[in-house]
Amino acid sequence: MNQTIHYHECPACKSADIQKVLTAKDHTVSGENFEIWHCNHCSLRFTQDIPVLSAIGPYYQSEEYVSHSDSQKGLINNLYHRVRNHTLETKRQLLQTVTNKQQGSLLDVGAGTGAFSKTMQDAGWQITGLEPDETARKNAKQLHGLDLQSPDQLYQLAPAQFDAITLWHVLEHVHDLQGYLENFHRLLKASGKLIIAVPNYTSKDATVYGAFWAAYDVPRHLYHFSPASMQALAKSKGFQVDQMQPMWFDSVYVSMLSEKCKTGKTNLLPAIWNGMLSNANSIGNAANCSSVIYILSKTSA
Repeated sequence: MNQTIHYHECPACKSADIQKVLTAKDHTVSGENFEIWHCNHCSLRFTQDIPVLSAIGPYYQSEEYVSHSDSQKGLINNLYHRVRNHTLETKRQLLQTVTNKQQGSLLDVGAGTGAFSKTMQDAGWQITGLEPDETARKNAKQLHGLDLQSPDQLYQLAPAQFDAITLWHVLEHVHDLQGYLENFHRLLKASGKLIIAVPNYTSKDATVYGAFWAAYDVPRHLYHFSPASMQALAKSKGFQVDQMQPMWFDSVYVSMLSEKCKTGKTNLLPAIWNGMLSNANSIGNAANCSSVIYILSKTSA
């Protein structure tokens, strides 16, 4: 049985006008190299020859993978946690603003160890959390008392029940890209909002680091989005992008990880410099940011 997926067409728009653009290394777990291909039609990039869903689990088995382990070991993970306490509140405020609701029903997809789900639950929201990693689900239970479900439940949930669906750096991991978006459309209320945060390979820091850009994170990141590719994908699934918001901290965090990928060391000064340059390039235009939050609404029933 073939344990990898080789794309002959773009996984987003199905165009066959695709080509290899670079090779990136898995610096977190395996040390393997993976090709990244580019769609000339919608501008999505994607990792070629990815492990199938049943075979990708081992590529997540690392304490370095902070969204599953919740580890605070090391300078970068420690800084991640310090910043996260601030960003959780920022995300809560954003969700309440764009939905125009102080309380409501939320589907948090790829909930990790449950930090955001817990934040929204504490704010009075009804939470349904999905998370594929068993260790992360156990940590969510232990840390926050949350009972997260397997992502398989996505296809079983009743329609039109959620005021918001959130994916914080999750969509790039999802094998069933088309099916997930179709189900999000089914599960959202007519006035509901889909909030997707993903890395942006057109950002300044991505250009600076090239194949060493940590947000390529092969093979865990199956897709690499540009604002144009996200808008095209959204439109094809009955959504429109209402607005884009920057994730200012990501540029520095990703630059720190990228420096480690490139040199084997945590070089703070060049990482901070490159991150700040990337942010400066994004002032007034969130589409240039290292990571972008897309706020989507439904355009069709």
